[in-house]
Amino acid sequence: MEKLKHTLVGCGMTIKEALKRMDEAGEKTLFVTDEENKLLGSVTDGDIRRWILKGATLEKGVTCVMNKNPHYLQNGYAKEEAKDLMLSKAIGCLPIVDAHKRVISAIWWLDFFEKKINKQKSIDASVVIMAGGEGKRLSPFTNILPKSLIPIGDKPVIEVIMERFAEYGCKDFYLSVNYKANILKAYFDDCCHEYNISYIEEKKPLGTAGSLFLLGGSIGESFFVTNCDTLIDADYSDILEFHKANKDDITLVVSMKHYVIPYGICDINEGGALKAIKEKPEYDLLVNTGMYVLKQGILELLPKNEYFNITDLINKAIDAKKKVSVYPVSEKSWLDIGECQELQKTLKKFGVTY
Repeated sequence: MEKLKHTLVGCGMTIKEALKRMDEAGEKTLFVTDEENKLLGSVTDGDIRRWILKGATLEKGVTCVMNKNPHYLQNGYAKEEAKDLMLSKAIGCLPIVDAHKRVISAIWWLDFFEKKINKQKSIDASVVIMAGGEGKRLSPFTNILPKSLIPIGDKPVIEVIMERFAEYGCKDFYLSVNYKANILKAYFDDCCHEYNISYIEEKKPLGTAGSLFLLGGSIGESFFVTNCDTLIDADYSDILEFHKANKDDITLVVSMKHYVIPYGICDINEGGALKAIKEKPEYDLLVNTGMYVLKQGILELLPKNEYFNITDLINKAIDAKKKVSVYPVSEKSWLDIGECQELQKTLKKFGVTY
């Protein structure tokens, strides 16, 4: 019942509050109920993503995004009925309701099946991992190791990234290398793996996108690019489908971030007269996570053998009237290990202590 409690939200809750509840509960679906616990609808992370992409405010009520015809079972359901519904619809949780449609319990996928629910589709796309930077924010660790080999448990972060893509059938990886490249190459030469690894070797630092010009026409029509210090817990097949359906030249994976300024913010007139003061204002922002999907043709905008950041490429694409879109994920779906404080948070989430 405690687990069920975290998946139920009142109809007076805002979309922002529902998104926070998803992160806290680790659930992809919430169920909306009224004051009498009657089931009104369901809300998924996909529902909220589509709402964000409309440019709508997260302060609206959760009922604005809910599916008013959710799947559920009546009390007294047959076990086979539950299993068939979960399998046919790939449903991770089903609420159980009484004769008045009040939620009295729920069943989860793992109640019937040994393995976790697998909604993901196999994708045919190469992955470029930008692993050439010095990682100065992770000093002194990166004085010894390249950032990509910082361990997360018993594996380096770059291997954790590759394993996540491999779950979707990705086998072809291009590693852009420069700083301590020989150490990274020696690691993969010495370990057992099933990946096809090619190295993009920078003779000089080329920024977060400059080395992509070396790919030429050797890569597929659409491909992933990711930093080596970012972990994204999302459906990669859905990201790629979104990119293709949207006919994007570049798709940025972005994360919702909620910031509270811990001070009173002053708004002044010319001359210094105070117009107003706002105490501890809050902001909801979409933050670049460092994962992208690129169409091969966009590489034509890259200069040859010059230092060039991914932000430069994005701005150049916008100026060239190319289509650039964002794919939002929740705040806790993005793990950043680019600096020591964030690395410690990631290790804690993985249950790792050193």
